[in-house]
Amino acid sequence: MAQDTARQTPPSPASPARALLPSILPALIVGVLASLLFVLVSWVAEQLQGVLWKNLPDALGVGRYSVLWMFVMLTATGIAVGLVVWKAPGHAGPDPATTGLDAPLLPPVVLPGLLLATVLMLAGGPSLGPENPIIAVNVAVVYWLGRRLLPRAPGRAWPVLAEAATIGALFGTPVAAALLISEALAGRQTEGPLWDNVFAPLVAAAAGSMTTTLVARPTFDLGLPSFGRPGWGDLLSATVIASVGALLGMAAVRAFPYVHGGFARLRHPLLALPAGGVVLGLLAALGGHLTLFKGLDEVGELAHDPEGWTAGEFATMTVVKLAALLVAAACGFRGGRIFPAVFVGVALGLTAHALVPAVHPAVGVATGVLGVLLAITRQGWVSLFVAAVLVASPAIIALLCIASLPAWLLVTGRPQMQLRENGAAIR
Repeated sequence: MAQDTARQTPPSPASPARALLPSILPALIVGVLASLLFVLVSWVAEQLQGVLWKNLPDALGVGRYSVLWMFVMLTATGIAVGLVVWKAPGHAGPDPATTGLDAPLLPPVVLPGLLLATVLMLAGGPSLGPENPIIAVNVAVVYWLGRRLLPRAPGRAWPVLAEAATIGALFGTPVAAALLISEALAGRQTEGPLWDNVFAPLVAAAAGSMTTTLVARPTFDLGLPSFGRPGWGDLLSATVIASVGALLGMAAVRAFPYVHGGFARLRHPLLALPAGGVVLGLLAALGGHLTLFKGLDEVGELAHDPEGWTAGEFATMTVVKLAALLVAAACGFRGGRIFPAVFVGVALGLTAHALVPAVHPAVGVATGVLGVLLAITRQGWVSLFVAAVLVASPAIIALLCIASLPAWLLVTGRPQMQLRENGAAIR
């Protein structure tokens, strides 16, 4: 009887550790692959950018960032990307106004066109970053390879690993991916402890970030003057600037469906994208060359000399960059909105410092970025993380947490800078 009972007793389930161990190697491979693809696309875009904005104007005897050349290059970029979107299989992916960091699963045939459109956009000067298309490409590649090489693995695991790995690669640290995953899991029913659910994605993000760090050595620290102990004046400045940044970002979010609808009425990518390039060229003439491209290198130039521009010049760059982000995202350029939003926040913070010198540059920059990103991305943890990492000062974290509260009250429940397929805003 005892033997029969023993035979009928089900085997004890594997320990959580033994269940997680098999995921480590696939996650590491995904992390390295996602990072290398991101680095390769960035490198190709940088080489093409050098040709378009240095070699070619020098050969023609035209100023590299003259008003004429900026207008010509942005218009030409619109034409080139418009041709790709028109002729490439799958039209280089879905309308970018309808996508976010949570990438759709695209068929492999769409990926070459999406990569080409992304490289042309990054090199040509429109104010978008690489995050959305790179995440979409990595998700599709990893899912396709994973389903063929490890068919027994759950299919839903591959997109999560690819997204985490790419975010780790983009920001050079797995922390951003961990925060995004934790925020996403908060609205879902999951089994087991939180860290069991984020273990494999965090491995992928760590591998992606380390690969990017070793190969490309990115840095987000702007090298601003160090910030010491916060005072009551700093708290007031942080709260006001973050709230102004949130309101400024929400103004763009409110205008987004209308601007997108205006370009959609042109009904063809070879009309909408060149029209967007023309508008971006006019904006560049107003804001100068620092308002071009995704904005990370340009942010470093701004922060290197916080006293180098007047409040009016900083304010002009803030508004122009936000308008350029709005137009580029609405007319059909393939790209993401986080990195140009960082430029907007930095320029806003330096505007506050130029208007009121008592506002510390680090406080202005960090809280300006926080407010703008909260409105543009609606990702609280990532907004806090990006704002904090730009100034690399532990003392500012408490200010950011407090300043995020009134800013979040302004943006929560409002429309997002992302549209449904019918053009309606997402709340």
